Amino acid sequence: MDVVGRTLEPAVLLALNHWPRYKHTQPQPQVDLTALPPFFDGLLRELPWWNPTWRIIHVEPAYPHEFPSERDRQRNRFTEVSVPGVLGADGTTAAFVGRVRFEGDRLLRFQAKIGDVVLGSAVAEAGKPEPHPFAALLRGFMDNRDMSVQDLAYATERAMATIAALRHGAHSPHPVIVAELARALDLPAGDLAVIAGVEADETPP
Repeated sequence: MDVVGRTLEPAVLLALNHWPRYKHTQPQPQVDLTALPPFFDGLLRELPWWNPTWRIIHVEPAYPHEFPSERDRQRNRFTEVSVPGVLGADGTTAAFVGRVRFEGDRLLRFQAKIGDVVLGSAVAEAGKPEPHPFAALLRGFMDNRDMSVQDLAYATERAMATIAALRHGAHSPHPVIVAELARALDLPAGDLAVIAGVEADETPP
């Protein structure tokens, strides 16, 4: 499912920017959220295995998160919002959260969480495993410190193949390795464990 570059309709954009939980300096107009269910339904129907009898039957105002633009020399910020709601079919319902990232009126990313299952745009080609999301963060930490695979392998006393696999998402991070990476990158071990989605290693260094 490729959503990058699509233009958001004005009604959808207005609904995604409706954040009544936040204090505003100016009075905010009433916003009709009914534009969001068909918007999410349309994105979900593009999944080849999606059952179209499942529909978004309720949404609530979005929770926003703003980030700096990923483009060099641009001050524009993209916005990411999480829209909670309910999905239903044949009397059965499930909790739904649609996460949408956009810049201006341009859609950048869509991800949905249904119950405990997360659906999102694929990174790898069909038939290939998805890289572990920790890989992108590890690359960022290494690049910020100007550390090569060889440098990090030496600092952690791990094989270069192990570090390369972690950097490319071919290996899932293990608590022990995450603790070693934290020491080598001069990061709090507990924080890096949370980022990696693993339990902090309690083994004494």
